[in-house]
Amino acid sequence: MATFRLQLSKRGVIEQESFDLNNLLETLQNGELAWLDVLEPDEHVKDFLSTELNVDELVIENIYADSSTNVQKFRDHRFINLQVRDTDNRLDTEPVAIIIKDSLIITLRTTEIPAINMFSSRMKEANVEELSLGIDFLLYELLDSIADDWAPLLAMYSDELDTLEFQVFDPSKAYDGLLESLHNLKRRLREAYKSIESLHTILIRMLKPGDPMVDNTTERYFLDTQQLVTTLVKRCNNYSNGATSTRDTYLSHVSLRLAESNARLSEVVTTLTIVGSIILPLTLIAGIFGMNNKDLPEESFGGFWGIIVLMVVFAIIMLVYFWRRGWLSVFRMRS
Repeated sequence: MATFRLQLSKRGVIEQESFDLNNLLETLQNGELAWLDVLEPDEHVKDFLSTELNVDELVIENIYADSSTNVQKFRDHRFINLQVRDTDNRLDTEPVAIIIKDSLIITLRTTEIPAINMFSSRMKEANVEELSLGIDFLLYELLDSIADDWAPLLAMYSDELDTLEFQVFDPSKAYDGLLESLHNLKRRLREAYKSIESLHTILIRMLKPGDPMVDNTTERYFLDTQQLVTTLVKRCNNYSNGATSTRDTYLSHVSLRLAESNARLSEVVTTLTIVGSIILPLTLIAGIFGMNNKDLPEESFGGFWGIIVLMVVFAIIMLVYFWRRGWLSVFRMRS
């Protein structure tokens, strides 16, 4: 079931129990600016848009089909569809449809949107001079609220990126979950870019030279919002590139540490191999002579000392062979 919120420029918020869609136009007959917010629009709202407001059927189809970014101008109304941040703490954005007709602006959404509440506060605080600019001023306030909603989040993402960069380049401590944190930041920046770029595209179309969709008296306000959105797009791209660069640096550090670990392991294996290659033949010699002699005479050359000399000579020959093959270079490099 749809939920409504009606806010008038002079009388403030009208409770849902005090009006319905059937008498909405009668409520607005005094000509004051009005904003109708519709949460979870249903078939009754669809009939109201089609029958009472004569909204183009393509617009209604886009509203209920969750279409992509869109801005259209018709004979007596305008339509905007864009992606906006929601409050469910998930990494996604939600579509918000906007219809502007005469002195009425309508927003249609399926979830809670922080920028909507911000716009409501701005509408309450608007002075008489600003409201005298007409419905385009309310449209400006709405789009500007959507843009401003992203500013503190991008600042938070910037601080998070700075922290992750420090952790990546900090040699004194190993931090857990760095790669996952960088991937999460990239996803959030991608969603932010989706919404901000959506708004940027709409403003470019609305301010198209020769065919603007806003009144001359409010054009400067929209230009100000466009400048803000352009800055947000650049910031979003810069942070995304920074996150990518930090991630690549982190992966390079991990690869370097892995290579160093493999090099140390290779040194250990080489050392053990060389020692084993020398010790095993000597063990064989000692085993053969030890098993075939009751007593090894120490005074004759072929006795104990002869075997020791043979073993030493064999070890030297093995070392010379290893040196000529270049297998001992690992010790020279380490020293």
